[in-house]
Amino acid sequence: MELPDPLTARPMAPSDARAVFELVAAAETHDLGEAAIEVEDIEGDWARASFDLATESIGVWEGDRLAACGEVFKGRRADASVHPDYRGRGIGSWLADWLEDCARTRGSRLVGQTVPEGSGAEAFFQGRGYRQGWTSWVLQVPADRTIEAQPLPPGYGLRELAEPADARVAFQLIEDAFNEWPDRDPSSFDDWAPRGPLRPGFEPWQIRFVVDPAGTAVGVCFTILAGATGYVDAIAVRHDQRGLGLARALLVDAFARARAHGATVSELSTDSRTGALGLYEHVGMQVVRTWRHWMTDL
Repeated sequence: MELPDPLTARPMAPSDARAVFELVAAAETHDLGEAAIEVEDIEGDWARASFDLATESIGVWEGDRLAACGEVFKGRRADASVHPDYRGRGIGSWLADWLEDCARTRGSRLVGQTVPEGSGAEAFFQGRGYRQGWTSWVLQVPADRTIEAQPLPPGYGLRELAEPADARVAFQLIEDAFNEWPDRDPSSFDDWAPRGPLRPGFEPWQIRFVVDPAGTAVGVCFTILAGATGYVDAIAVRHDQRGLGLARALLVDAFARARAHGATVSELSTDSRTGALGLYEHVGMQVVRTWRHWMTDL
């Protein structure tokens, strides 16, 4: 299908990051009541080694105003938004066609996107014949909730990222744990680092390790400070060290560290593939939003 006049389409460029941020923030505010996106999120995603902005992204423009945008990562994960002012004009269908074609040309047999439960986007994908995949939850520690410190086993301790080599240790701990998920594509350090230690504004306190009595890092937590929110982006414990309370200790440490750096609330997201929802609820987190992944065969 063709875009309605006077809209035009072109690949995104690095200088478009601010326009994408403003569009996604407007969409999130309309759909969720608040915006969670930061321009650093977009810049980090676009810096991933295996992402080609020139061929795996698209923007729909009316003059100098961005009306919609989308991208596909590794031919599998789509992410697209249409500005609220431009909805109902067929742009979403055009964008979905483009994203599916982009994934297909990269040899993918499946593509999907995670969207808020009950949103217009969810209804759109259902109407397009997509099927439901996993469910994701955003959990939050309320601002007035006391964060109780969690004890570590004797000889274990916590420390923050101290040297460049620590970044690769953190990545490997996270990668090994997340690769236990079904149907997950392995990542690389060069894809992870722009969203982690190379993310604009990163500080060493944001990556915290739990170390065993020998000083070996056996668990890690990565926290992003986004305005007044401390967001736990990833938490992982080595398989043979689970059941000792290490993840719980890392989690409440992350909440406390974020508050010490200005956060008033702490958040994280998990999904039905991890089986970790109970852990987070046990430390006092509450589900505040639910998302679903919708996908289609190509």
